Amino acid sequence: MKRLIQLYNDWKGADPKHISPLPKAGSNRKYYRLYDDMGKSTIGVVGTSWDENHSFIYLSRHLSAKGLPAPQILAVSEDENCYIQEDLGHTSLYDLLKNARENGFHYTEEDCAEIEKTVRLLPHIQIENHKDLDYSQCLTPRQFDATSIKFDLNYFKYCFLKPSDLHFDEIALEADFETFSQHLSKTMPQHFLYRDFQARNVMMKDGKPYLIDYQGGRKGPLQYDLVCFLWQASSRYPRQLKERMIDAYLDELGKLIPTDKDIFKKTLKKFVLFRTLQVLGAYGLRGYFEHKQYFLDSIPAAIDNLDECLKEGASAEYPCLYDTLQRLVALEKSQRKETTQKSAEKQPLAKELLAHQTENPLVVRIFSFSYKKGIPEDSSGNGGGYVFDCRSTHNPGRYEPYKSITGLDEPVIKFLEDDGEILDFLKSVYPLADHHVECFMKRGFTNLMFSFGCTGGQHRSVYCAQHLAEHLHDKYGIEIRLCHREQGINSVLPQNHTRVFTNENLENT
Repeated sequence: MKRLIQLYNDWKGADPKHISPLPKAGSNRKYYRLYDDMGKSTIGVVGTSWDENHSFIYLSRHLSAKGLPAPQILAVSEDENCYIQEDLGHTSLYDLLKNARENGFHYTEEDCAEIEKTVRLLPHIQIENHKDLDYSQCLTPRQFDATSIKFDLNYFKYCFLKPSDLHFDEIALEADFETFSQHLSKTMPQHFLYRDFQARNVMMKDGKPYLIDYQGGRKGPLQYDLVCFLWQASSRYPRQLKERMIDAYLDELGKLIPTDKDIFKKTLKKFVLFRTLQVLGAYGLRGYFEHKQYFLDSIPAAIDNLDECLKEGASAEYPCLYDTLQRLVALEKSQRKETTQKSAEKQPLAKELLAHQTENPLVVRIFSFSYKKGIPEDSSGNGGGYVFDCRSTHNPGRYEPYKSITGLDEPVIKFLEDDGEILDFLKSVYPLADHHVECFMKRGFTNLMFSFGCTGGQHRSVYCAQHLAEHLHDKYGIEIRLCHREQGINSVLPQNHTRVFTNENLENT
């Protein structure tokens, strides 16, 4: 930090007036928002990986020299272990599309227009940034080749496929991996490959998209980045939107280089398959081995993407791979259904209790709140039930990117679950809540209240209240009245006697 402050002073002529740390990203770099005495901010970066820092600095300068939208590098230490860059603000494209995700992934025409801006920018990044680019300045591997592709395919095999206990012919699968990797690596033309092109890495400034986190860029095929963007699992872009964006991309690409659209689209399917396997490998590592719930919860959507790939014939040329993936999809879907069925079978008490809830049903009220504004009042006259203090857990509200969003938003959910403290906290809450609910249902009580408090009533308490509400509703089918008090959000999960016990729910879970 001292070296960063000195670098700022050397560049600006004075120390920063205020420093605000930003959340740690996937790399080893630490980010700070640095404010001058006029309130103008820049981003300070400290990293221990010279290679990673050097690649980002070099690519940023190259992009800027080409007139492409990337943060300006304002100052760099002599050893490149710290640097200062332009602040692109707080809003990513992913943030901008928040309402669409919360509205059942319904993307409005305005949303589509913002997405298309970014999609049309991509070919310029790939083609124009490629010109005169010295790839020896980039991180290794510096090219998307057969070796790097096989690395990711084996990542999928060892971190996802093998833990599934699915039997497969490993020799035949390796042969298909070899053929598949050769086909992908020979895809032409090859230009600049962004490597992590997704909505979270596109910042929106003055209505225009700007790029961040491209330090892993290398030489590679055009299709990869487009697939990364459009098949981002958490965005769940509908098929029609994807097709529209593929056409927009090809229209823009055609202005830069000659393009056979039919061949491009055919090859694109192979990259969708590769990217899906790559993602499943990551989910397997983070979920199965590191036990991070966010990644475990993401697996079903990725399996559905894989199922769609197979139906479109993306792996037809690779017989063992095709057969293995077909059986993997069937196994994952079967296990998903069996898990739900076993959950229902283990709940005879819930069935019995629900049968007696028609005359005097239990209603559970759950609140999130800020301790600064006081504990929620009990309107039932029962004394207020349980109040849980979430302030012992890591607070995402300390970090700038999370200050404008809540515990209902995916970036906050991922932060809390990756950190893990909130999950351990709820492991203690759930058994207590279950026991109390069952006792109240047996005795015919009609009201029970749980409240979760934190500093601002925005992140940790909202996450906990939401998850307890869903847990109790899924398990017992009772009515839940949920209030995120400081957010002004009220909702009701209605009484549902057959919530987890009907075939329809089992199939849709």
